[in-house]
Order: sequence, then structure tokens, then C-alpha cells
Amino acid sequence: METTLVIMAAGMGSRFGSLKQMQSVDEQGRGLLEYSVFDAKQAGFDRVVFIIRKFFADDFKATVGKACEKHLPCTYVYQELDAALPTGFTLPEGREKPWGTGHAVLCAKDAVKTPFGVINADDYYGKEAFVALHRHLTEGAGTCMVAFNLKNTLSENGTVSRGVCEVKNGQLVSITEHTALDRSSPFSPDTPVSMNMWGFFPSFFEELEAGFAPFVQNLENPLKGEYFLPSVVDKTLKRGECVTVRTTSEKWYGITYREDLDALKAALGEKRAAGLYEGL
Repeated sequence: METTLVIMAAGMGSRFGSLKQMQSVDEQGRGLLEYSVFDAKQAGFDRVVFIIRKFFADDFKATVGKACEKHLPCTYVYQELDAALPTGFTLPEGREKPWGTGHAVLCAKDAVKTPFGVINADDYYGKEAFVALHRHLTEGAGTCMVAFNLKNTLSENGTVSRGVCEVKNGQLVSITEHTALDRSSPFSPDTPVSMNMWGFFPSFFEELEAGFAPFVQNLENPLKGEYFLPSVVDKTLKRGECVTVRTTSEKWYGITYREDLDALKAALGEKRAAGLYEGL
């Protein structure tokens, strides 16, 4: 069965200070996305769909795209503010921020016809996580989420956003987005959290589309309100649909903040030294 990896790479990098999608993370100048695509290929994924913005598309394709196309075929779609808006809706004056992760995936609707995984562009998930995700897409049914332990996903350099999960018997019970988590949070270190590593089937696009119109028509914050992917999944849970949770003990690394770079580079260096990225 063919599978697609959808990568959300349209973020503006406001906390990082620049477009981190194209940030070098090793001595050879490779970006984090090349590591993710390499891991996805080894796990069994067949192609990649990048969700980006038009204003940096040429640079992205010439750098990240060129590197990743050595490993898997790549397609590009664009998350623009006017994409997939309901008829008659007018963009709020002054809105510059993208509509969020749920809208990002919705923008890939016409490019994805197979079971698909979804990941962020600025997170290192680890090989084990990609294997778990691909296995579900080829052997399982319905939506799945790869869960990480909260303690393995925190930055030493500031707060992070995570979907805090309640899990029972391998099934997701609820997921709540928290936007300011650090090591002083009230949650247990082993609390399962979402890192936006999801597995879906094409019918999920209908769910995204159905929820986006009422979201934009009832905005509480017209300039910064976001249509979060975990919130869309939570609505399906409340209707009684099942979401399988695949757990991983992998440690997350990312570049939420510029200060995160050193830890990421060191971790990737250790993994290369251990032979995990031969052939990259």
C-alpha cells in the first residue's frame, strides 16, 4: 500500500527569529527535514508532500526540496491565508499569521490520495516513531497518533505547545492543546503528548473541511486564532470515533528557539556516529 508523508513547513518561525525550515543542523549543511525524510523512507513511506508558503517557495525548493528529493519524490502545496476559505468570508484586516495546523493539512487535500502521516517541519521525531506511524497506515485502520512522553518533548529555552492526551487501552480518550508548557507544568513527566505526528486516511479531509468554515466564521481572535489539528481530532473523539495511540520512547529534539540548535546538532552528531544515518 502506498503511503504519503505530509510535512507542515509553512510556519513563520517567529520565536526562532527566521525561517527554520531551511536552517542547517549539521556540519554538512543539511536541514532537519532531510533527516525526517530519510527516516520516513527507511520506515517505508513512498512520497512527501510539503506544505509551504509561496513567498519562500523558490528558496525552499532549491535547498530543502533538492536535498529531500534525493530520498523520496516531493510535491509542494501552499498554505496561503485565502486557501479553502468559505464563500463570502472576508479576511480580517491585518491578519498575517497562517490559520494553523488543521488548515495546513486541509491545503494538501488535492495532493494526497493515499493513507498519510503528518509531521511538523521543525521537530526531530526519531526512527522508531516513523516506523510506528507507517505500520499503522499499512496495517491499522482509522486515525492514529504517535505519542511522546512530555518529559522527552520540553525545551530548555522556553515554553512549548503540546496536545496533552488522556489514553486508555491504547485508544485516545481526549486531547487538549496547551500553549505554554515547561518543566514547571502541573502534568506528570510521563504524560503522553501529541507532537503533531498523526496518521490519517483520505476521508479525514472531509472532517477538516467541515470544521474550518465555522471556525473562521466565529473567530475569537481574528488576527491570531488558529485551527489546531488536535482540536479537530478531539471533535471526532467526542462523536465516539476511535483514535489509536502508538507510543514511542524517542526523545524529541527541535528548533522552537534558536538556542535549541546546539542540543539538536549534538544529538544528531551522536546518532550519525552510532551509524544511524549511513547513506544520508
